[in-house]
Amino acid sequence: MNKKNVLQWLEDSARVYPEKTAFADPSREITYIQLVTNAQKIGSFLAEKIAMNEPVSFYLEKSVLAISGMFGAVYAGGFYSLLDTRQPEVRLYKILDVLESKILLTDEENFAKAQELFAEREIEIVKIEDILKKAAVNHSVLDRIRSDAMDTDPLYVNFTSGSTGTPKGVTVCHRSVIDFIEILDQTFGIRKDDIIGNQAPFDFDVSVKDIFSGIYTGATVMIIPREYFSNPTLLMDYLCDRHVTVLIWAVSAMCFVSIMNGFGYKIPSDVRLIMFSGEVMPIKQLNKWRAALPNATYVNLYGPTEITCNCTFHVLENREYALDENIPIGRSFSNEKVFLLDEEDHLVTAPGMQGEICVSGTCVALGYYKDEEKTKAVFTQNPLNKKTYERIYRTGDLGKYLENGELVYTSRKDFQIKHLGHRIELGEIETAVQARRSITRACCLYDQTKKRILLFYTGDREGKELLTELRDILPPFMLPNKLTQLEEMPMTKNGKIDRNQLKALGGIK
Repeated sequence: MNKKNVLQWLEDSARVYPEKTAFADPSREITYIQLVTNAQKIGSFLAEKIAMNEPVSFYLEKSVLAISGMFGAVYAGGFYSLLDTRQPEVRLYKILDVLESKILLTDEENFAKAQELFAEREIEIVKIEDILKKAAVNHSVLDRIRSDAMDTDPLYVNFTSGSTGTPKGVTVCHRSVIDFIEILDQTFGIRKDDIIGNQAPFDFDVSVKDIFSGIYTGATVMIIPREYFSNPTLLMDYLCDRHVTVLIWAVSAMCFVSIMNGFGYKIPSDVRLIMFSGEVMPIKQLNKWRAALPNATYVNLYGPTEITCNCTFHVLENREYALDENIPIGRSFSNEKVFLLDEEDHLVTAPGMQGEICVSGTCVALGYYKDEEKTKAVFTQNPLNKKTYERIYRTGDLGKYLENGELVYTSRKDFQIKHLGHRIELGEIETAVQARRSITRACCLYDQTKKRILLFYTGDREGKELLTELRDILPPFMLPNKLTQLEEMPMTKNGKIDRNQLKALGGIK
């Protein structure tokens, strides 16, 4: 039977594997049947607080309790939206201004802070622990809600940064997740006996693959606390002790392990499948992973939050990649159409020609929550289709085809610059730098006012020596005008290089 609500996956797994661990964190674990019961209790409580398709906000770290609450919001006919407890207060307030949530769920650990932060707001703050102690399951209410549900109902809203300073709430429905996860798991053979090591925070869409692959297949998801990614021995112990088999991680998380020599301490030899996304994977760091886990399958995933996680994939070949080589983002997943448009909206098909990556299909998000203007700007009619309505998402990313038909990500549209009369991709400079000896990460910015290319890098190289090497491999107009060596690269909460912090360091206004 076709599923129209992700709760059907959860309930199916609870029927087949009732006593199996569904999710675990270092302090708690929960079986599938316990998760259903807890989520139904929370859903019964929330159903008296919210109407269908209304938000439930969460203010707590990712955990077993958070998972129970998130599915509880879905049982209540609503959708969930996670607030990062480490975000600046101003950003939290802006997110809540967009959501206008009536209720916020937290836990014992974060309750006092939540009350302090949101005291001036008209929002009810409730501890999940209290709901589980007092609430009872109201099956008649939950059944009525389910009977009214549709597969186009929103499931979650994840907030990404907005150019105006107001976060954009990407709204994703049940159907998009159901369609993508089934295809993802079948494509790569994720199965019931897998143990998925969750790296991403729950307000970041990489975690969607962990959470919903788990309940779809009946696998177990091990939630890895954020602080473990600043302590390599703790992280490697956790992966080994929990016998993790599948990693779906941001590139920065993988780089942390290899740069900090995590494999020199311990190798998680049960890992068989490694998928990475979010940024271009530095080949040097990839090589360290492949040396430690040579028998694992490695997959490069590509796709922005707005198309439900990923739209293309490339399974890495069993060969050495050159240090200055870009790993392809590959081909589209089944039931997703990925294509390139040039600046005049003509279809790009020739190898080597660059165009904006555009996507259509069930995967495309509902849009930005309560923001019709921003939604219309990038969720548009396919200009190539003059016959029927075909909604596409224009990613703002640039790509080109290889001779074999696979796509390569080249840059962001806003990372393409005009310098000294030449059109330059900053990513090309970054790739060249990262291929140099003893360089771990690199990021380039352009100071439009002063017409300077700024290079920030981590590694054990003097700037003058590095620049001398770059002169041998880059044309003069691509050479950085200023090199800044950093002890570590600043990162956003989603594990990407924080370019805004680098702009401040470089004095770019």
